[in-house]
Amino acid sequence: MTLEPFGARLRRAMDERGPLCVGIDPHASLLAEWGLNDDVAGLERFSRTVVEATAGRVALLKPQSAFFERFGSRGIAVLEKTVQEARAAGALVVMDAKRGDIGSTMAAYAESFLHKDAPLFSDALTVSPYLGYGSLAPAVATARESGAGLFVLALTSNPEGGEVQRAVRADGRDVGATMLAHLAAENAGEEPLGSFGAVVGATLGDLSAYDLDINGPLLAPGVGAQGATPADLPRVFGSAARNVVPNVSRGVLRHGPDVVALRDAVDRFAREVRAAVTSV
Repeated sequence: MTLEPFGARLRRAMDERGPLCVGIDPHASLLAEWGLNDDVAGLERFSRTVVEATAGRVALLKPQSAFFERFGSRGIAVLEKTVQEARAAGALVVMDAKRGDIGSTMAAYAESFLHKDAPLFSDALTVSPYLGYGSLAPAVATARESGAGLFVLALTSNPEGGEVQRAVRADGRDVGATMLAHLAAENAGEEPLGSFGAVVGATLGDLSAYDLDINGPLLAPGVGAQGATPADLPRVFGSAARNVVPNVSRGVLRHGPDVVALRDAVDRFAREVRAAVTSV
């Protein structure tokens, strides 16, 4: 059975729980801070604790696939369990895998993460469009069929991203703006929110030159440890701030492994984000 479209489910979660995404990023240094070994047992304990503490309080949970893949098949098994437990607890899951390829290979990536019967089925997937936006067509099609969504890299917060994303095309529009325009077309007419979002860094400063109102969600890394604050969101995103889902990882995760401390951190960020964006 096809799910209700991701955009509608996300809009409801944002309104009910607050527009916050928490990353599940079990890198070695964070496992050590939690007093866990850098092994599969530590990976599982970390992931289960994050899900237990946050799944019922956030709009999105975002496991970073790479930190699980580094342990091979046993790490992937933990990732499967993490996704399933997070969704069972009521969270929407965006798999941060940044996949991008062409043809049958892109279709296989889409089937891995977006097909409703896949072991790693997630509510949304991060994808890279830099083989051309059209290369994402298999992922768009599979997402639509399953009621899932995509978050497309558009204006990322890493300094290196500008050499591609700010490159100007022959028509005078830069690449990042082109990706935003493609997403606006995907989301045209969708209510209350389209399912095809963009990744746009919260640390980028004034983005008034870009049309961020794509009728879809904007996943915004950079809040917390990278320096952006919830109060910055209206300035960076303007009227589109109502559709921003700030991604916070270390700003929350550094409070673990204490479940109560993790929940307090999530609740604090959620309140601050809600207060900032509801004034827009």
